[in-house]
Amino acid sequence: MSQTFSVTGLNCQSCVTHVTGALSALEGVHTVSVDLDPKGASTVRVEASRALSDDEVQAALAEEGDYSLLR
Repeated sequence: MSQTFSVTGLNCQSCVTHVTGALSALEGVHTVSVDLDPKGASTVRVEASRALSDDEVQAALAEEGDYSLLR
């Protein structure tokens, strides 16, 4: 299952690494890719064996820093 999320707060490649790691740790996630937009919302694509809820994604992002899921 493929899902796409818009996430704010990513400013550099280090942010991409943090977000990728946080989402990759969620159960069922196979791959995470990020199209970085340091001046706006970055596009995060997740391939997983199950649907991820917005709340689950936001919780994982919040643990890594000041990242917010646009809903």
